[in-house]
Amino acid sequence: MKLIVGLGNPGKTYDKTKHNIGFEVIDELSARWNAPLLQSKFKGAFATVHRNGEKIILLKPLTYMNLSGESIRPLMDYFDIPLEDVVVIYDDLDLPLGGLRLRQKGSAGGHNGIKSTIAHLGTQDFNRIRIGISRPPQGMKVPDYVLSRFSKEEWAEMENVVKRSAEACEKWLEKPFLEVMNEFNGG
Repeated sequence: MKLIVGLGNPGKTYDKTKHNIGFEVIDELSARWNAPLLQSKFKGAFATVHRNGEKIILLKPLTYMNLSGESIRPLMDYFDIPLEDVVVIYDDLDLPLGGLRLRQKGSAGGHNGIKSTIAHLGTQDFNRIRIGISRPPQGMKVPDYVLSRFSKEEWAEMENVVKRSAEACEKWLEKPFLEVMNEFNGG
């Protein structure tokens, strides 16, 4: 069993904001796999689907970003999902807009959703897909920036990285994360 988590904030107010790009990847996978997130438990919305002979859970924590770990850990415990079978997808200010980096571990890098995830998992050694949103323009505060929407031009680029992120998740169902990481980080 594998768990794919996209980080974001619940509610229409946050739709298509930079901080919600993890939710966008989950929506993309949900649409591709015809797996609507109809189940509500563990402070999140999730779907269970079978792909490549394996059970997969798609999860959007509904705790707001800063408390994401409060959704992820209980679901992992309930379904007995080991750490190596989890991937967390989120926005990253330190990558250029539309950049994509897969990692097997790392610090929170100032990301509150990842800080919460690390705190609840008790480790920073978990698979992650980081999607670049770039830094805010000079004079704009980070919270205002990450909660702002993409421009039309930016969204066209982000749609492509959402699709590439979903493809990385699909590849992970076929081969080890390290191989997927090497493939997607090399391109």
